[in-house]
Formats: sequence, C-alpha cells, structure tokens
Amino acid sequence: MTAFEVEQIAERIHRYYALVDDGDVQGVVGLFAQRAVYERPGYDPIVGRDGLDAFYRGQRVIDRGSHTVVKLVVGAHDAAVEGGFRGTLKDGSEVDLRFADFFRLDDDLLFEVRNTYFFSPMV
Repeated sequence: MTAFEVEQIAERIHRYYALVDDGDVQGVVGLFAQRAVYERPGYDPIVGRDGLDAFYRGQRVIDRGSHTVVKLVVGAHDAAVEGGFRGTLKDGSEVDLRFADFFRLDDDLLFEVRNTYFFSPMV
C-alpha cells in the first residue's frame, strides 16, 4: 500500500464524518457501495444505499452533533477509527460519547462494510 493510497483512505474517512456532521445525507450515502452493510448497536443491519438513506433521514436517533477522530489506522482497504461524538438526540437530550468504527473499502474507495461500537457500560 502506497502513502498516496493511505492518504486517499484517510481523506475519505474524514470526509465521511464531515458530511454526517453537516447533515449531507446524499453526500454520506454516496460514499458507500451499492450493497454496503452497516452494523450499529440497537439497529438491524442497514443494507444498501436505500437503507442508509432511510437511516440517516429518519431512523437515526441523533439530531445533530460533531465527531472527533482521535485515532485513524489505515490498512489495505480497511480503516479503524477511535473517536468521540458530542451532540443532541432527537428527544433533546445531550450525548458525549466515545466510539470505534471499522470500515472496509472496495477498489473504488467506497465503503462496503461499516461497523460501529460505542464505549458504554453494558456488562
């Protein structure tokens, strides 16, 4: 993997969070492959661009907020993110949490798979 490829993937990841924070659903969905799968706690797997569009336009409980990428590790067609999110949910409550995201990208640098994990006491 070349430094240029690493840079392209890193730019794609940072662009994703910027588009989400800006509320640009069309831009967000455009970063995913047609048959992408997104797994996130509390939701059934979100499949395809239509599923992603529906999620970001209506099912997502977050109203607005800001992501911070704390650490980004890039491999061959994969990326791992450690980050934070601060924002407001649709019910008006405020959240400030840590998360980890794992992305798999295709040859066109579109996201094929995204898995999100939240840093939260569960057990």
